[in-house]
Amino acid sequence: MAEIVAAFGVPHTPMYPRLVEREGPECTVARMYRAVREHLEAVQPDVVLVFDSDHINTFFFDNWPTFAVGAAATFAAPNDESSGLPRRNVSGNEALGRQVYASTVKDGFDLSLSGRFEVDHSVLVPLHFLTPEMRTPVVPVFINGLAPPLPAAKRCFALGAAVRAAVERWPSDARVAILASGSFSLDIGGVLAPAGSMVGVPDPEWVKRVARHLANATIDELLEEANTEQLQRAGNIGGEILNWIALLGTLDRRKAAFVEPDAGSGHAYAAWRWD
Repeated sequence: MAEIVAAFGVPHTPMYPRLVEREGPECTVARMYRAVREHLEAVQPDVVLVFDSDHINTFFFDNWPTFAVGAAATFAAPNDESSGLPRRNVSGNEALGRQVYASTVKDGFDLSLSGRFEVDHSVLVPLHFLTPEMRTPVVPVFINGLAPPLPAAKRCFALGAAVRAAVERWPSDARVAILASGSFSLDIGGVLAPAGSMVGVPDPEWVKRVARHLANATIDELLEEANTEQLQRAGNIGGEILNWIALLGTLDRRKAAFVEPDAGSGHAYAAWRWD
């Protein structure tokens, strides 16, 4: 049977590829992604399952799932231009995507299934830094973290546990890594962005608190605190934390190998290993 061998969490800030090009491989962003990449390369996964929140590029409001999984042999990315990265084809794993769909529906999650899709910078930016040769197949699991009403934190944690069960039921010897993509506090073009700026971090203390919960594996406390009111205080992109919470559901409450918050930017970098 397949097994989950590690998990990772990173931001997907669209200007980071250009920032690293400009500032070089020893800048903070490059070093943080490299630290995560070293953990990922050490476990040599056969496939990466990404918990992600689409930015109204893959889906639109006339067809807006709360939870969805992509099952395709290949898919194109990015379908937006915010990162400046060139379009390319990314390898998928259709079998795992369909396994996740069938197994989670059996366990009471009514996921949508897409066999033809593209993804935006929120998937491609992490892949650009973590798997730049794009040789490892990717399965995206989309969680609505942007358009209210958002799913509850406890429901996303339970989804993660259902995904773990789906992987363990998969009749394959594949080694699966889990990746969460997103920020904890961020407001883009909203009322919580600073005056005169399009982007801000409304609640840096929440970022620090989340990082402490991740480091200490105090998951129940995080699930209680990540309520609707707190996510609203965190900004209109603050719901991306639900991707990380789904990741936590796959971990069976393991502690992280490292967690490095960047409160000023609204996110963190983290890795979980148990090999």
